[in-house]
Amino acid sequence: MTKKQIAIIGAGPAGLMAAEALSSSGHCIAVYDGMPTVARKFLLAGKSGLNITHSEDYSLFAGRFGAASARLRAALDDFTPDDVRAWADGLGTETFVGSSGRVFPKAMKASPLLRAWLARLEARDVNILTRHRWCGFNDDSLLFETPKGRELVRADAVLLALGGASYARLGSDAAWVGWLRDKGIDVASFQPANCGFDVTWSATFSERFAGEPLKAVTATSETGTFPGEFVISKTGIEGSLVYAHATSLRDRLAKKGDAALIVDLAPGRSEERLARDLARQDPKASFTNRLRKGTGIEGVKAGLLRELADPAILAHPERLARLIKALPIPLLRPRPIAEAISSAGGIPWDELDERYMLKKLPGMFVAGEMIDWEAPTGGYLLTACFATGRAAAKGMETWIECG
Repeated sequence: MTKKQIAIIGAGPAGLMAAEALSSSGHCIAVYDGMPTVARKFLLAGKSGLNITHSEDYSLFAGRFGAASARLRAALDDFTPDDVRAWADGLGTETFVGSSGRVFPKAMKASPLLRAWLARLEARDVNILTRHRWCGFNDDSLLFETPKGRELVRADAVLLALGGASYARLGSDAAWVGWLRDKGIDVASFQPANCGFDVTWSATFSERFAGEPLKAVTATSETGTFPGEFVISKTGIEGSLVYAHATSLRDRLAKKGDAALIVDLAPGRSEERLARDLARQDPKASFTNRLRKGTGIEGVKAGLLRELADPAILAHPERLARLIKALPIPLLRPRPIAEAISSAGGIPWDELDERYMLKKLPGMFVAGEMIDWEAPTGGYLLTACFATGRAAAKGMETWIECG
């Protein structure tokens, strides 16, 4: 078999997984990345504990990708959450299941896993070239800016794994969009996903409670109702429970111009019980004391009620109980995409064949967040990046062998 030159552009999870899958093919594999070091977003995710995948029932897991679930299913079936854990274990990274069902390395860091992964790739003769920033096309060649100046690279097959548009400072700046559009490839505009939202807080509330977590609450949107916690920020709300609802809230703001996250501040108590316990309180006591004694609510939760409620409701037990169980937090807009954990938008599935190859650019494949799909946090994003990288690698092998 004649050795082929394979170029992988982007050394994040999707690109590195594709390189690993291709490393036994006998071809020459080169991975190009514009940053000084690889997988920077992967390392950032690991700073607070690398959530590598999720342990829930696989049928539920595979449905967490919204409209893209069906299209992603084959790739996920070929690299399931169990496979992710086995792969990490093979690199010396033992994992465990947290109380939320999320899966983490026991070391709770990304760096040991990444070091072992890069060592494996090096041992398999995968050539990783950093500070090689892709700058588009020059006829049939790829154009790179390198420390030695501009270089042209010709490859028999190319995988683009450049990420979406979140955390541009780590390399995912979506600079590739214009170059692909110039080639006739449709690219949906990027939007923030897994993001916080702006809220019009009063200066008093913001100064007092910014950074405070709201724990043991449930939140409801068109996505559904989930338990968890989130954080009051200076400009609004953020955190895992907000991210779980971000897609529906973002889309409603875009379509309707308004949206609210509905929060239950006391999920363990019924509205009737809250109303009854509030009615028993001394009407002469302060609102803070009546609320604390009647409901156990204090601190940031009490502050949020004061911030958002009509003052007339605070003295009315039944109406206050109703509000505690369903407090709307009106949202202004999503936070900027530069702050988002991930992005929606990118290359539509219609532009790709079943091998993850661009139909209009034979021999050029795409994986990871460049494709138009999104998922909540919880290991779903990372697993799908791994899975699409492997799927694209298999597609490249098939195309090289069969055309």
